[in-house]
Amino acid sequence: MKYILANWKMYLNYEESVNLAKQIKSLDTEDNLIIFPSALAFKEIVSMGFETGAQNVSWAPQGAYTGALSAFLYKEVGAKYALVGHSERRYIFGENNEDVRKKVESCFDVGLTPVVCIGETKEDKDESKTQYRIKKQIMKVFDNLDIGNNKIIIAYEPVWAISHGGEGQPCTPADAEDVMGLIKREILEYTDNEIPILYGGSVDEKNVLSYVALEDCSGVLVGSASTKIDSFTEIIKELSDIN
Repeated sequence: MKYILANWKMYLNYEESVNLAKQIKSLDTEDNLIIFPSALAFKEIVSMGFETGAQNVSWAPQGAYTGALSAFLYKEVGAKYALVGHSERRYIFGENNEDVRKKVESCFDVGLTPVVCIGETKEDKDESKTQYRIKKQIMKVFDNLDIGNNKIIIAYEPVWAISHGGEGQPCTPADAEDVMGLIKREILEYTDNEIPILYGGSVDEKNVLSYVALEDCSGVLVGSASTKIDSFTEIIKELSDIN
Protein backbone atom coordinates (compact mmCIF):
# COMPACT_ATOMS: atom_id res chain seq x y z
CA MET A 1 0.00 0.00 0.00
CA LYS A 2 1.51 3.30 -1.12
CA TYR A 3 1.20 6.43 1.01
CA ILE A 4 -0.37 9.60 -0.42
CA LEU A 5 0.45 12.62 1.72
CA ALA A 6 -1.23 15.90 0.81
CA ASN A 7 0.58 18.98 2.11
CA TRP A 8 -1.74 21.93 1.60
CA LYS A 9 0.86 24.41 2.91
CA MET A 10 -0.66 27.94 3.08
CA TYR A 11 -2.45 27.74 -0.26
CA LEU A 12 -6.04 27.41 1.00
CA ASN A 13 -8.18 29.42 3.39
CA TYR A 14 -10.62 27.75 5.79
CA GLU A 15 -13.56 27.55 3.39
CA GLU A 16 -11.43 26.34 0.49
CA SER A 17 -9.89 23.66 2.71
CA VAL A 18 -13.27 22.34 3.84
CA ASN A 19 -14.70 22.36 0.31
CA LEU A 20 -11.69 20.50 -1.07
CA ALA A 21 -11.90 17.94 1.73
CA LYS A 22 -15.57 17.34 0.91
CA GLN A 23 -14.71 16.74 -2.73
CA ILE A 24 -11.92 14.33 -1.80
CA LYS A 25 -14.23 12.52 0.61
CA SER A 26 -16.63 11.81 -2.24
CA LEU A 27 -13.86 9.91 -4.06
CA ASP A 28 -13.99 7.02 -1.56
CA THR A 29 -10.21 7.10 -1.13
CA GLU A 30 -8.02 4.44 0.44
CA ASP A 31 -6.86 4.57 4.07
CA ASN A 32 -3.33 5.49 3.01
CA LEU A 33 -4.33 9.11 2.29
CA ILE A 34 -3.08 11.59 4.90
CA ILE A 35 -3.95 15.28 4.72
CA PHE A 36 -1.83 18.07 6.20
CA PRO A 37 -4.21 21.07 6.29
CA SER A 38 -3.64 24.51 7.76
CA ALA A 39 -3.99 24.87 11.52
CA LEU A 40 -7.20 26.89 11.02
CA ALA A 41 -8.94 24.06 9.16
CA PHE A 42 -7.34 21.20 11.05
CA LYS A 43 -10.09 20.19 13.47
CA GLU A 44 -12.76 20.39 10.77
CA ILE A 45 -10.77 18.07 8.50
CA VAL A 46 -10.30 15.63 11.39
CA SER A 47 -14.06 15.65 12.04
CA MET A 48 -14.63 14.54 8.43
CA GLY A 49 -12.81 11.29 9.12
CA PHE A 50 -9.49 11.91 7.38
CA GLU A 51 -6.12 10.74 8.62
CA THR A 52 -4.45 14.06 9.37
CA GLY A 53 -1.06 15.53 10.18
CA ALA A 54 0.37 18.83 11.32
CA GLN A 55 2.42 20.82 8.83
CA ASN A 56 4.79 21.78 11.63
CA VAL A 57 5.08 21.32 15.40
CA SER A 58 6.87 23.06 18.22
CA TRP A 59 9.17 20.85 20.29
CA ALA A 60 7.88 22.29 23.60
CA PRO A 61 4.58 20.67 24.70
CA GLN A 62 3.00 23.76 26.32
CA GLY A 63 4.00 27.11 27.75
CA ALA A 64 4.91 30.68 26.91
CA TYR A 65 5.58 30.17 23.19
CA THR A 66 3.46 32.76 21.39
CA GLY A 67 2.18 31.53 18.04
CA ALA A 68 3.49 27.98 18.44
CA LEU A 69 1.49 24.76 18.21
CA SER A 70 3.04 21.63 19.68
CA ALA A 71 2.89 17.94 18.89
CA PHE A 72 1.00 17.55 22.16
CA LEU A 73 -1.68 20.08 21.17
CA TYR A 74 -2.11 18.57 17.71
CA LYS A 75 -2.42 15.10 19.21
CA GLU A 76 -5.17 16.41 21.49
CA VAL A 77 -7.31 17.38 18.46
CA GLY A 78 -6.81 14.17 16.50
CA ALA A 79 -3.53 14.41 14.60
CA LYS A 80 -1.68 11.19 13.87
CA TYR A 81 1.27 12.56 11.88
CA ALA A 82 3.45 15.66 11.67
CA LEU A 83 5.76 17.02 9.00
CA VAL A 84 9.15 17.71 10.51
CA GLY A 85 12.03 19.54 8.84
CA HIS A 86 10.29 20.45 5.61
CA SER A 87 12.70 22.45 3.47
CA GLU A 88 10.48 25.52 3.68
CA ARG A 89 10.83 25.34 7.47
CA ARG A 90 14.59 24.82 7.19
CA TYR A 91 15.45 27.39 4.54
CA ILE A 92 12.77 30.05 4.99
CA PHE A 93 12.30 29.92 8.76
CA GLY A 94 15.83 28.91 9.70
CA GLU A 95 15.23 25.57 11.40
CA ASN A 96 18.36 23.46 11.79
CA ASN A 97 19.10 19.77 12.27
CA GLU A 98 18.98 20.11 16.05
CA ASP A 99 15.49 21.63 15.85
CA VAL A 100 14.40 18.73 13.65
CA ARG A 101 15.71 16.17 16.13
CA LYS A 102 13.89 17.81 19.05
CA LYS A 103 10.66 17.83 17.06
CA VAL A 104 11.03 14.14 16.22
CA GLU A 105 11.44 13.34 19.90
CA SER A 106 8.45 15.52 20.82
CA CYS A 107 6.33 13.59 18.32
CA PHE A 108 7.46 10.30 19.87
CA ASP A 109 6.59 11.63 23.34
CA VAL A 110 2.92 11.99 22.42
CA GLY A 111 2.53 9.21 19.85
CA LEU A 112 2.57 11.15 16.59
CA THR A 113 4.38 9.70 13.58
CA PRO A 114 6.94 12.25 12.33
CA VAL A 115 7.38 12.54 8.57
CA VAL A 116 10.94 13.80 8.43
CA CYS A 117 11.80 15.70 5.25
CA ILE A 118 15.38 15.61 4.02
CA GLY A 119 17.01 16.75 0.81
CA GLU A 120 19.80 18.70 -0.80
CA THR A 121 19.73 22.27 -2.09
CA LYS A 122 20.64 23.30 -5.63
CA GLU A 123 24.00 24.48 -4.31
CA ASP A 124 24.62 21.06 -2.75
CA LYS A 125 23.72 19.38 -6.03
CA ASP A 126 25.90 21.69 -8.13
CA GLU A 127 28.84 21.16 -5.77
CA SER A 128 28.38 17.35 -5.67
CA LYS A 129 27.45 17.47 -1.98
CA THR A 130 24.19 15.55 -2.20
CA GLN A 131 25.53 12.48 -0.37
CA TYR A 132 27.13 14.62 2.32
CA ARG A 133 23.90 16.55 2.97
CA ILE A 134 21.71 13.43 3.03
CA LYS A 135 24.06 11.50 5.33
CA LYS A 136 24.33 14.41 7.74
CA GLN A 137 20.58 14.96 7.94
CA ILE A 138 19.95 11.24 8.53
CA MET A 139 22.66 11.07 11.19
CA LYS A 140 21.17 14.04 13.05
CA VAL A 141 17.77 12.33 13.09
CA PHE A 142 18.75 8.75 13.93
CA ASP A 143 21.99 8.83 15.94
CA ASN A 144 21.16 7.46 19.43
CA LEU A 145 17.44 7.90 18.74
CA ASP A 146 15.29 5.59 20.85
CA ILE A 147 12.60 4.60 18.34
CA GLY A 148 11.09 1.87 20.50
CA ASN A 149 7.58 1.13 19.28
CA ASN A 150 7.25 4.51 17.58
CA LYS A 151 6.90 4.93 13.84
CA ILE A 152 8.81 7.34 11.63
CA ILE A 153 8.63 8.13 7.91
CA ILE A 154 11.32 9.75 5.77
CA ALA A 155 10.39 11.96 2.82
CA TYR A 156 13.11 12.71 0.28
CA GLU A 157 12.44 16.19 -1.07
CA PRO A 158 15.26 17.68 -3.12
CA VAL A 159 14.92 21.36 -2.32
CA TRP A 160 15.57 22.42 -5.90
CA ALA A 161 12.67 20.29 -7.13
CA ILE A 162 9.95 21.53 -4.79
CA SER A 163 7.10 23.25 -6.55
CA HIS A 164 6.04 26.76 -5.55
CA GLY A 165 2.59 26.98 -7.06
CA GLY A 166 3.35 24.42 -9.75
CA GLU A 167 6.61 25.91 -11.00
CA GLY A 168 9.08 23.33 -9.67
CA GLN A 169 11.46 21.16 -11.69
CA PRO A 170 10.89 17.50 -10.78
CA CYS A 171 13.79 15.24 -9.94
CA THR A 172 14.26 12.49 -12.52
CA PRO A 173 13.15 9.03 -11.32
CA ALA A 174 16.70 7.75 -11.87
CA ASP A 175 18.18 10.43 -9.61
CA ALA A 176 15.43 9.90 -7.03
CA GLU A 177 16.12 6.17 -7.07
CA ASP A 178 19.82 6.74 -6.42
CA VAL A 179 19.24 9.01 -3.45
CA MET A 180 16.42 6.93 -1.96
CA GLY A 181 18.70 3.90 -2.16
CA LEU A 182 21.34 5.90 -0.30
CA ILE A 183 18.78 6.89 2.33
CA LYS A 184 17.77 3.27 2.85
CA ARG A 185 21.39 2.17 3.27
CA GLU A 186 22.19 4.99 5.67
CA ILE A 187 19.16 4.31 7.86
CA LEU A 188 20.30 0.71 8.26
CA GLU A 189 23.43 2.06 9.96
CA TYR A 190 21.21 3.24 12.83
CA THR A 191 18.18 0.95 13.04
CA ASP A 192 16.73 -2.31 11.76
CA ASN A 193 13.22 -0.86 11.94
CA GLU A 194 11.28 -0.75 8.70
CA ILE A 195 11.24 2.94 7.72
CA PRO A 196 9.03 3.97 4.78
CA ILE A 197 10.71 6.36 2.34
CA LEU A 198 8.57 8.74 0.30
CA TYR A 199 9.36 11.04 -2.60
CA GLY A 200 8.26 14.67 -2.69
CA GLY A 201 9.06 17.56 -5.02
CA SER A 202 6.77 18.69 -7.86
CA VAL A 203 4.79 15.46 -7.77
CA ASP A 204 1.76 15.62 -10.05
CA GLU A 205 -0.63 13.36 -11.94
CA LYS A 206 1.79 13.07 -14.86
CA ASN A 207 4.83 11.80 -12.97
CA VAL A 208 3.49 10.13 -9.81
CA LEU A 209 3.67 6.59 -11.18
CA SER A 210 7.30 7.03 -12.20
CA TYR A 211 8.18 7.63 -8.55
CA VAL A 212 6.02 5.06 -6.80
CA ALA A 213 7.34 2.41 -9.20
CA LEU A 214 10.81 2.81 -7.68
CA GLU A 215 11.90 -0.09 -5.50
CA ASP A 216 12.57 1.97 -2.38
CA CYS A 217 9.62 4.37 -2.73
CA SER A 218 6.71 3.79 -0.33
CA GLY A 219 4.63 6.70 -1.57
CA VAL A 220 4.58 10.41 -2.31
CA LEU A 221 4.34 13.74 -0.52
CA VAL A 222 2.30 16.01 -2.78
CA GLY A 223 2.26 19.80 -2.48
CA SER A 224 0.44 22.19 -4.80
CA ALA A 225 -1.07 19.41 -6.95
CA SER A 226 -2.95 18.18 -3.87
CA THR A 227 -4.77 21.52 -3.52
CA LYS A 228 -6.54 21.20 -6.87
CA ILE A 229 -9.28 18.61 -7.07
CA ASP A 230 -8.70 17.72 -10.74
CA SER A 231 -4.98 16.96 -10.41
CA PHE A 232 -5.35 15.31 -7.01
CA THR A 233 -8.18 13.10 -8.23
CA GLU A 234 -5.92 11.83 -11.00
CA ILE A 235 -3.09 11.17 -8.54
CA ILE A 236 -5.41 9.20 -6.28
CA LYS A 237 -6.75 7.19 -9.23
CA GLU A 238 -3.24 6.41 -10.49
CA LEU A 239 -2.19 5.07 -7.10
CA SER A 240 -5.46 3.23 -6.51
CA ASP A 241 -4.72 1.12 -9.57
CA ILE A 242 -1.52 -0.22 -8.01
CA ASN A 243 -2.57 -0.40 -4.33
